Formats: sequence, C-alpha cells, structure tokens
Amino acid sequence: MAEFYPYLVASLPMLHFLMKPPFSSEQFLERCCPLIPEKDGQVLRSLPLPEDYGKKCTRPPVIRQWIAFDTTLRNELVKMRAARKRLEPGTFLRPGDFTGSLSIPAGMAAILNASPLDAEKALDEARWKALDELATGHYFDLDFLITYAGKLRILERWEKIRSADGTALLNQALQR
Repeated sequence: MAEFYPYLVASLPMLHFLMKPPFSSEQFLERCCPLIPEKDGQVLRSLPLPEDYGKKCTRPPVIRQWIAFDTTLRNELVKMRAARKRLEPGTFLRPGDFTGSLSIPAGMAAILNASPLDAEKALDEARWKALDELATGHYFDLDFLITYAGKLRILERWEKIRSADGTALLNQALQR
C-alpha cells in the first residue's frame, strides 16, 4: 500500500501559517486512512496532545522529536515566567531532551510581547518552523503526514481563535 503515498501527498493542499484550514483533522484522517497501511493510520489517529506527551508508549522518531521540541519550548516558557515571578521553576518543568535552538528565541519573543495574541502567534510560528524542519527530506511517507497533521492542528487552533466571539469571551472573563 505504500505506493499510494505519492498520490495521497500530491492530492493534499499546501499549508501556510495562519491560513484557513482546507479541511478538519477528521476529514484529513478520512482522506488518508483508506490509502495507507492500517498501522500508519493508527499512528495518525493517535497523535499525542501536550497532556499525553509523558505517556510511555512506542512512537515513531518524528513524533518523539516533536514532543522533545514542544516540551523544551514549554519548559523555556516556564523558566522565563518563573523568573518574572521570582519562583523556582523546577516543580513545573517536564523532562525533555531537545537540543535544537528554536525554542529559546521563540520563548523570549512570546514573553517579551505585550499582546497575548501576538505571543501565541510567535509560539505557533516556532512550532510551524519546527514541523518544517522535521518534514525535511520526507515527501511521500508517514513522517510527512505526521508533520502535515501537526500543521493542520495549528491552523485549526487559529481558526477557532479567529471565529471566537471576542465580546462574549471578554464578558466571560470579567464575570470570574
């Protein structure tokens, strides 16, 4: 079934940071799973969310690398926020072993940004770039689909942000 990867990947629209998602993650899975081996479909269906990063299970290298990057990025934010509040960050840090350099500048850009929305945008842009790096050299395989799914999640998140009713969110926040 691996011979369907070139067809599948070629049929997917290109994704650009902050664009409107061309389809949902569910539609992506519906499009992919009939054309790829069942075990690869299972991998796509079980991509971890941040709260699942610590679960012990066997994962493909690209997912382990993604988790390491995202955990390091989150840890950098914890360290910077803790320093601002003069707290010890150790109790809030998660174990991680990423050795890349993208996380520190992205964390600094987010912390120093006065706008929470722009800070989140800077963090997601760093995540997008990390997914681009993970996809390098992968054009017609499962790793490409995994990074595509990660980018699709980012786009879906920003679509929710764009479509949120700002007035209702403000009123809700003020009532707390």
